[in-house]
Amino acid sequence: MNFKMIRTSLFMSLISMNAMALDYPDTRVVDQVDNYHGTNVSDPYRWLENDVRETPEVADWVARQNQVTDAYLESLDEREKIRPLLTKLLDYERFGVPVKAGEQYFFTRNDGLQNQAVLYVQQGLEGEAKVLIDPNEWAKDGTVALAEWVPSPDGRYLAYGIQDGGSDWRQWRVMEVATGKILEEKLEWLKFTSVAWLPDESGFFYSRYPQPEEGEAFQSLNLNMKVYFHKVGTEQAADTLVHEDTDNPDWGYAAEVTDDGRFLVVTVWLGTDDRYQILYRDLKQADSKLEYLVKGFNSGYFLAGSQGDTLYFRTTHKAPRSRVVAIDTNKPQAEHWREIIPQSENVMQVAAMMGGQLLVEYLEDAKSTLQINDLNGKLLHQVALPGVGSVGGFSGSKKSDVAFFGFSSFNRPGTIYRLNIGDGQAKVFKAPKLPFDPDRYVVKQVFYHSKDGTRVPMFITHRKDLDLSKTHSTLLYGYGGFNISLAPGYSATRMAWVELGGIYAVANLRGGGEYGEAWHKAGTKLQKQNVFDDFIAAGEYLVEEGFTSAQQLAIFGGSNGGLLVGAVTNQRPDLFAAAVPAVGVMDMLRFQNFTAGRFWTDDYGSSENADEFKALYAYSPYHNVKKGTDYPAVLVTTADFDDRVVPGHSFKYIAALQQAQAGKEPVLIRIETRAGHGAGKPTDKVIEEYSDVWAFIAEHTGLKL
Repeated sequence: MNFKMIRTSLFMSLISMNAMALDYPDTRVVDQVDNYHGTNVSDPYRWLENDVRETPEVADWVARQNQVTDAYLESLDEREKIRPLLTKLLDYERFGVPVKAGEQYFFTRNDGLQNQAVLYVQQGLEGEAKVLIDPNEWAKDGTVALAEWVPSPDGRYLAYGIQDGGSDWRQWRVMEVATGKILEEKLEWLKFTSVAWLPDESGFFYSRYPQPEEGEAFQSLNLNMKVYFHKVGTEQAADTLVHEDTDNPDWGYAAEVTDDGRFLVVTVWLGTDDRYQILYRDLKQADSKLEYLVKGFNSGYFLAGSQGDTLYFRTTHKAPRSRVVAIDTNKPQAEHWREIIPQSENVMQVAAMMGGQLLVEYLEDAKSTLQINDLNGKLLHQVALPGVGSVGGFSGSKKSDVAFFGFSSFNRPGTIYRLNIGDGQAKVFKAPKLPFDPDRYVVKQVFYHSKDGTRVPMFITHRKDLDLSKTHSTLLYGYGGFNISLAPGYSATRMAWVELGGIYAVANLRGGGEYGEAWHKAGTKLQKQNVFDDFIAAGEYLVEEGFTSAQQLAIFGGSNGGLLVGAVTNQRPDLFAAAVPAVGVMDMLRFQNFTAGRFWTDDYGSSENADEFKALYAYSPYHNVKKGTDYPAVLVTTADFDDRVVPGHSFKYIAALQQAQAGKEPVLIRIETRAGHGAGKPTDKVIEEYSDVWAFIAEHTGLKL
């Protein structure tokens, strides 16, 4: 018997002495059966969908689950060894990519262990940086964050969003930059939006939803988004309605204003697929109205910039890996479009007009490349990057020949580069002083074959001194959805796992965007099982190649990745020693009924469709937990303020798993308070969470610290 577990049992009275199994809280079962296309489906834990803030019974269940989980995690000696390492690796100065407005530069900086990054402003590149907004002063527990922020064109004002407790809802305020004065107006019920300033700085366009019904803010569906114009210095009630479509309450809107202030461009979106309509308006004409530039949700369109009467877009129209086209607003029909940069073998990720040229990023086998083309598409410069990694956070304008971007890799934290558009030379602008030596680690890419023979890339990171003649505790991460690519990027929490002696692997599964729209579609709807097959094959590869064993392999993923982990844990419980599904979508039959869930039907399909129901029901983590199965150790993580993937998904899944577990391994849930889907989480909570998660995985994969 495990003496450590016995000791915890005697102290907390939470361990069953006979079976050495955790004494899970009782979870009430309800007689709830739904009929889907002739199939009766039981949902015995439906009541756990109720909002924890509004339902005392759910709140009590959460408290009892956390009590069991906390006691177990406190019994793990490894946790207190991991915490100082996480603290050390997070304690380094880091910067965000600077944004220029007028002659001022705005950027974020965290001095190391601050719960939230601080926003600074400075005059010119050599000016003294001054604190503009310090969100660490907003809440003692660090759970109120500075979200999006957008300076006005000449830097007179700053519009910024406030995120409370990790929620997707934002309150936006306006600050007078020179004085630091916060203006009276408050913009409420903004979600999934930024703002677009007019060039005269008199106000900005934005999108918002209606105020939810009492008690429904964190669970009700997000419908009836509208576009408004806000004039600086006035109340939100006085904002001008710019666009709505009452016949299509499920449509969403994103407003942009071109650098020259000429055009308002509104992207109309329906779900998570890159299928948009485009509205535009000539702001130079006082009587102009929004009209369609592109109609029909058929392809993706991403504004790259404008030149005179012409708008430039990166688009997937007739190009599943994207191309750049120019659309003359005097002749906007597709037959008049001019192709500027054709589709290539690699996936075009970004196209942005800066310094009068086009800055273009591609993914080549999930790794970034960067180039500069002129406005006719001619390649001018291939930008030299410092290694295998990813670029992002581009900042610049067509008026300036200086742009900025960030670069990172698994073993290299984000470094900010200053790019000269004229000659394509990139030089370090801000580089962190690291608490470790990046050259102590190996980052390599391998390829393996999935169940159907598809070739899939995977990145593997480990310490150079690791003896690869032996197997090691390995953490396999994946996502596989929504056209999101997992390019190499730095994470201090993942680096802690590697520094502890573990191997970290990231599989680039179908469903992502690594190889374009075909790769994405191959992991959606009726083909979603391909994603799970790819992930299982990644685990099998790591075992077959001797990196690890089934007794040392853990899997981890968040959101859609939490769904991934839940599904493959059900399908191959023998392949994994531990599983951590974070903020996962676990009930695939009802996800569309809550907050933003309806958007995800683009990827998942819907139980309202007979064929899609059959596919969803076949893998839904909640519905495929089988009683009497020997499951690996499972630590589900979620948060009470998650209004993206409501925590009821995780609550129902763990309730089913605790009833079904036939093996000796623990199946637990860790429910964070005053936190959401992940964004805005304070550093203190990050350290606490990953101390728990890595200790749990280390315990069950045999990692000796």
